Amino acid sequence: MIRRLLVANRGEIARRVFATCRAMGIQTVAVCSDADSDALHVAEADYAVRLPGNTPAETYLRADLLIEAARRTGADAIHPGYGFLAENADFARAVTDAGLTWVGPPAKAIALMGDKLAAKALLTDAGVPMLPTHDPEQVTEVPVLVKAAAGGGGRGMRVVRDRAALAEAVAAARREAAAAFGDGTVFCERYVEGARHVEVQVLADAHGTVLTLGERECSIQRRHQKLVEESPSPAVTPEIRERLCAAAVVAARAVGYVGAGTVEFLLAPDGEFFFLEMNTRLQVEHPVTECVTGADLVRLQLLVAEGAPLPALPPAPGGHAIEVRLCAEDPAADWLPSTGTLHRFAVPGVSAEFRPPSGPGLRLDSGVRDGSVVSVHYDSLLAKLIAWAPTRSEAARLLADALARARVHGVTTNRDLLVRVLRHPAFLAGDTDTGFLDRHPGVFAPLLSDVDLRVASGRSEAEPNARSGSAASHPSQPGTGAVERPGAGTALRLACLAAALAGAAARRAAAPVLGSLPSGWRNVPSGPQVVGYDSPVGPVEVAYRFDRTGALADWSVRVGGAEDADAGPPPTVVRACGDRVEFEVSGVRRGFDVHRVGKVSYVDSPEGSVVLVERPRFPLPVPDITPGSLVAPLPGVVGRVLVTVGQRVAAGDTLLTLEAMKLEHPVHAPAAGVVAALPVAAGAQVEAGAVLAVLTPDPDPTPDS
Repeated sequence: MIRRLLVANRGEIARRVFATCRAMGIQTVAVCSDADSDALHVAEADYAVRLPGNTPAETYLRADLLIEAARRTGADAIHPGYGFLAENADFARAVTDAGLTWVGPPAKAIALMGDKLAAKALLTDAGVPMLPTHDPEQVTEVPVLVKAAAGGGGRGMRVVRDRAALAEAVAAARREAAAAFGDGTVFCERYVEGARHVEVQVLADAHGTVLTLGERECSIQRRHQKLVEESPSPAVTPEIRERLCAAAVVAARAVGYVGAGTVEFLLAPDGEFFFLEMNTRLQVEHPVTECVTGADLVRLQLLVAEGAPLPALPPAPGGHAIEVRLCAEDPAADWLPSTGTLHRFAVPGVSAEFRPPSGPGLRLDSGVRDGSVVSVHYDSLLAKLIAWAPTRSEAARLLADALARARVHGVTTNRDLLVRVLRHPAFLAGDTDTGFLDRHPGVFAPLLSDVDLRVASGRSEAEPNARSGSAASHPSQPGTGAVERPGAGTALRLACLAAALAGAAARRAAAPVLGSLPSGWRNVPSGPQVVGYDSPVGPVEVAYRFDRTGALADWSVRVGGAEDADAGPPPTVVRACGDRVEFEVSGVRRGFDVHRVGKVSYVDSPEGSVVLVERPRFPLPVPDITPGSLVAPLPGVVGRVLVTVGQRVAAGDTLLTLEAMKLEHPVHAPAAGVVAALPVAAGAQVEAGAVLAVLTPDPDPTPDS
């Protein structure tokens, strides 16, 4: 029996495994990098071992350090979690060679499924439906999907619709795969339009039993990485489910699988499906299966690793579960990751952590808390929020409302996009596939914006949406998915007014003299108070004036430099404290919570949140930046430098790449020009705002060949 378990991972998955260990009486060991020394998973473990350094290559990818940590703490088993070394056959072999129990499938099965080309050949012979694969040099028809032969998580994937773009897509996929998995081998397969990503959870023991626990749909993705997962799939009929599960069992038996794993399929609109890959580990989205079946997959993993047999039949499923991945990234800025301190992290209504709720409710699996630092070294996942309810529509409504009310302060997240997806008519109708986000650009708009007012005036979702621009570019090109309720523009304006009033109240409360004067008092009552903010929807200017009785006499909020929309009569200010402002508008009371950190106000309400950065009244001079400078959007390491000084480039050309949070971020030329300066080199560590390149306009717009 396992007595003490080391989890060779970090964050949320380490906490998830520890939760089951506590329920089973198993002691726990954490490992941590220097950046993770104050992380929750370290605090919760019985023992912890520091891995010197910060990057994954220095820490969580060092098999020798992990096994030595197990030896030093007396651990007799290692659970790999997911990511890092979870699907590394050499690590699994090293663990067992060290006399430790490996909580995962045999190294041979990992190796077989880790090479996607070899896996496809093996499972084709076993009769599993398969799309044909091609060497990139032999592709004659598009669209195709370029895929990494090793690893998973969408790393290295590229959709190619133009043969002229194939060579660069293959080269980029090879680089990303080599960086992520140490293997740059790629292949191509036919891209199936309108397909769904559906996977089957399998469990196998050493006694010949292979169980399937239903399917999960994971079609809503960005960069081929999952954002929303659910079980059961709204598109899978009982007949398709039976065939999917049968194919998954064949795949598991073909490789001699033992433990928990996932067989992933592509489900075409006509009901046919094709094998994608087998993940030889616990999946990020395993909680949706746990919520609909009541099973504890980690517990079953541990029992199988101890040699225990599985039950003859899987638990019967019930209800519907939906999971979202809350990530520190900006969907409106081409999914740019966000780093910084998480000043507040609170999700209302959570009834369970790391286990299914006892009834309709919310489960939270998280690796962060107030004060956690989101660093550049690891991926952007903050937490997973899962709703279970008897029906799909109930689960979607519950999950969307909890997300909209969540307090997530300090980093930019994809929260608003997730809420809009969950409330979108197409999602609620079950009309989801891997192209969902491309078809519905309206989901990229902030929840609190004046988008809804513009949509109501006649814009449609067919209009283009430049997602590669800044967050401020989105509200000008909204889509049908942006309309969920009337008055979102009013909610935004009231939120901005609330921030201004809360700021004034906080200053009065802290005033060393004349603190009894009401906020906003003036000798000349006709003069308004004016506060300027930067916001996700552009610059905001709030003006307000109180009369002699203390009532709000006038107010206006200009968003994005435009004239203020008809704000209506002044609301009644019911309450205005430093952290809470309540208004009454047309007989309806509306409250806003305001959390101030320095000059930043985080304003939360049931309708959503907005982040406002107060502008100084008298701004200090800023250092001159050479015109045409391209600066780093976040800290990272310069990957490839693709141009030289003096080279002419066209608009959209890739100048260099920045590697951060386990992804490669290309830096493109915003317009045609000549590279005037390149102050960085490959391998250089840069901070946010560092100048990466300088372009000057080129009278000859033809780029160098």
